[in-house]
Amino acid sequence: MPPLSFNRRTLLTGSALLAGAALLPRAARAAVGEGTAVHLSAGPARASLAGTGFPDTAVWAYDGRIPGPELRFRQGDTARIAFANALPEPTTIHWHGLRVPNAMDGVPGLSQAVVPAGGRFDYEFPLKDAGTFWYHPHVNSGVQVAHGLTGAFIVEEREPIRVDRDLLWLLGDWRLTKEAELAGGFGHPMDATHAGRIGNTVTINGAVRDSVPVRAGERVRLRLINAANARVFALDFRGHAPRVIALDGQPVTPHAPPDGKVVLGPGQRADLVIDMTGRPGEGFDVVDGFYPRMAYRLTRLTYSTEAPLRDSPLDAPIALPANPLPEPDLVGAVRQDVVLDGGMHGAMPKNAGPRGPFWALNGVAAMNHQSMGHHWEPLITVKRGQTQVTAFVNETGWWHPMHLHGFPFRVLSRNGRPAKHREWRDTILLGPRETAEIAFVAEEAGDWMLHCHVLEHQETGMMAVLRVTA
Repeated sequence: MPPLSFNRRTLLTGSALLAGAALLPRAARAAVGEGTAVHLSAGPARASLAGTGFPDTAVWAYDGRIPGPELRFRQGDTARIAFANALPEPTTIHWHGLRVPNAMDGVPGLSQAVVPAGGRFDYEFPLKDAGTFWYHPHVNSGVQVAHGLTGAFIVEEREPIRVDRDLLWLLGDWRLTKEAELAGGFGHPMDATHAGRIGNTVTINGAVRDSVPVRAGERVRLRLINAANARVFALDFRGHAPRVIALDGQPVTPHAPPDGKVVLGPGQRADLVIDMTGRPGEGFDVVDGFYPRMAYRLTRLTYSTEAPLRDSPLDAPIALPANPLPEPDLVGAVRQDVVLDGGMHGAMPKNAGPRGPFWALNGVAAMNHQSMGHHWEPLITVKRGQTQVTAFVNETGWWHPMHLHGFPFRVLSRNGRPAKHREWRDTILLGPRETAEIAFVAEEAGDWMLHCHVLEHQETGMMAVLRVTA
């Protein structure tokens, strides 16, 4: 990774690049009613990622925005998205975390053909689950996501919990030059064999945010999405006591984050409820300390001088209603474990070369060459309706957020200990030498992707196919 020269003061001290910014505008929204089609396009654009004093950055964007428009529906609706590709290369859209028909999952070679440059594709799927999800390409992902092709997909509960504000922070990570242009070197073996393409500039909803305005006494629902290629976040909301109410879009028993830090690997999400217990005029840092030597202030919760909205925290329940997920049948389950290997200081695949593959699942390395699609034999085959139990065994020295398409899974255990909350997830973050056991019901027939969401790991071997037979 290059030295943190461009936004050094941002990452190391948290100094403002948006000096004087008073408000945090929410991401551009497209609140959509039942039966309404959303028109969405991907193409070149320019964005003020670094802020005042720096030139705009050439990016790729949905509807010309970084991040793309926040698509907002209600549970039970049907999403209809008319997509147009104005990029100079093929692409698709994957609806990360949503339970969609296989033909709508956006993986070339498995569920659909690529959408060529100048082409179109209509996505349509029912929205079974409420929650915080997101969308991104699944073609040349390491390049296209790093260029800015990300967006939030929010499915509101039929009866939402009571809060004063519903906020979204889509977290982006960029590797920029001193001229605020995207640095080259995509797919460099140094990134691919190590932690991935970690940037030197972190944004909230597409810009460096020095402060986020809040009001004393208010209750905020904060939806966090990690849309980075590789960066893991560990957010410390200093002076506050956030409670986690959902992980990867799925409700969980409200609880304080372990060690007071909200940890999000690439692709993961968390919904928080935060009561603003500070006093008018105060400010509190939000610090990302996942990488101890690169800790920095992400932003600052800045209290207005208005009188408190209320004198004590809002007296209202914060638990979310469960989504209609099928419960795994552990007694009748079939089992297939998945061993993660490779990377620097690991056991490289036998066919590793100067550009990969560098990673393997159960000794098999898969390579996806941009638009050629995903074509290989399934790593796991299971019958439709069957419960699958899998232990992910990370034998590498690196972090891997393992993402399964199509099926949210229950986390049963970590490192041999029962999971405290038995939470549902679609992406599970595994530390070096860690093990996690999961279970899910294979609801929908088809070929589904399983891969590391560090995109440089995915594209150099750490991906596979789960086949669900009818």
